[in-house]
Amino acid sequence: MILTEIFAIDQIGFPILSLLLWLPLAALAMLAFIRDERRAYQIALTAAGVEFLLSAVLLIVFRTGVADMQFVEHPGALLGIDYHLGVDGISALFVPLTALLSVLAILYTEPAVKANGRGYVMAVLGFEAAMMGAFLTLDLLLFWAFFVLELVPSYYLIVRYGTGEKRLAAARNYVGVMLASAGVMLAGFVLLAINHADITGDGLSFNLVELLAVPVPAALQTTIFFLLCLGCAVKAPIFPFHTWMPRVLEEGPVVGVSVFLVGIKLGTYSFLRFIIPLLPEAAHEWFWLLALMGALGMIYGALIALIQTNLRRLLAFASLSHMGVVMIGLFSLNFSGFQGGLLQMINLGAAGAGLFFVAGFIYTRAGPPEIASIGGLFDYIPRLSLAFLVIGMASIGMPGTNGFNGEHLVIIGAYERHWLMAGAVGLGIFLSAAYFLYYYLRGFLGPVHNPMVRTFPDLDRREMAIAISMGVIIFWIGLATTPFLNIMEGSLHALTERMDHGSNDSFVPEPVTDHGRGLR
Repeated sequence: MILTEIFAIDQIGFPILSLLLWLPLAALAMLAFIRDERRAYQIALTAAGVEFLLSAVLLIVFRTGVADMQFVEHPGALLGIDYHLGVDGISALFVPLTALLSVLAILYTEPAVKANGRGYVMAVLGFEAAMMGAFLTLDLLLFWAFFVLELVPSYYLIVRYGTGEKRLAAARNYVGVMLASAGVMLAGFVLLAINHADITGDGLSFNLVELLAVPVPAALQTTIFFLLCLGCAVKAPIFPFHTWMPRVLEEGPVVGVSVFLVGIKLGTYSFLRFIIPLLPEAAHEWFWLLALMGALGMIYGALIALIQTNLRRLLAFASLSHMGVVMIGLFSLNFSGFQGGLLQMINLGAAGAGLFFVAGFIYTRAGPPEIASIGGLFDYIPRLSLAFLVIGMASIGMPGTNGFNGEHLVIIGAYERHWLMAGAVGLGIFLSAAYFLYYYLRGFLGPVHNPMVRTFPDLDRREMAIAISMGVIIFWIGLATTPFLNIMEGSLHALTERMDHGSNDSFVPEPVTDHGRGLR
């Protein structure tokens, strides 16, 4: 698979990806010297806003219908790590999504965080920088570094701003599990680099573009496939590697780490970015296992969500169920499945994060969102109730919302692979409607359980801005899906051809000389 590269200097005239990567870090460094909470909040919100505008410019200039890596920056390697940045149709949409969620998470901060709001926004900026780096880098070692660095702000947010009594244990468990998965992932990346050296004689390389041009022997593919799948399945999370998630989402801050972990699908992105294109033969051989894990997680998560009385736990298991839909789409290994899986990652980023924002709005009014402490919300806070309904309808695939088109494409791709996979997706969608509507019936339309509900204020202007932003994304993608599909079309066509022809199709071996193995 030979990918051509369009350099940023030729495409837009300045290093836009470096600005996207380093701007949050620069703002974070500036905040380290500022003690005034109000000023820190203003600086963080300004930096996040500029980041979002830059991401919008990136999408406007992005060339659709091609598989090229765009806005590429590649000055060279430093200490064995290749500073190689670029985006294509697979990664481009994650950039504005990350930037938007960062703006909204900071916008939420002022009323939600009474003390040390400066630390909160610094952690959000750190999280944004780590996620941007992961989506922008084309070097596997650099991706791994950002994968690990994300744990620092996550740990701080959970411990410092978590709402549960067991938040410290949840944070330690999360970091421990993620470090273990990162270690397994690193082993797979190293094996890919060693294979590059063995095949080409040019030394170790972690450069994605170079690795795509080099075939991996079938036996080695299987080993690397399972190493990388284990690391990514834990991060996603995919059943049965999900056990860390309900604890983190229940014990951690309602908004902050929850919005990013649910909204930014780094784990499933890694399947589409690295595992499937680099190891196509292994993906074909073991697709049934990953699709089965997705189906089991989808049904298990939905059934557990159905019996929840706590909204945050319901959303945690709903996220597990939604990840199952994405996995079935990706491991359909065809164009429609890839489209649906990638679109669903973006869709669930908006809908999943939006539901946690609304859960945060409820928490600031009622405390833990248990059915026993709320009920009858629609009669007293109708705007908040309507926001929850609209975002929830998107999460269960209501026609007209973004979730409908994504799930529709997943079903098409799954049916092309096997009718049982499509049937599993249909069952998952049915169950998702059941658990969401059942909770809404009891929590928003049912009898009032807590007399204080009658005194709850409705959404203020700041909260309305967050809810409207989520609504705009939901209906924009739902009613005008084609521009978003056009962005990903070229790269997904190239990936589909890769799956049809295998990893040997584009490789032309050159005479191997004894250069030894060195870092490129």
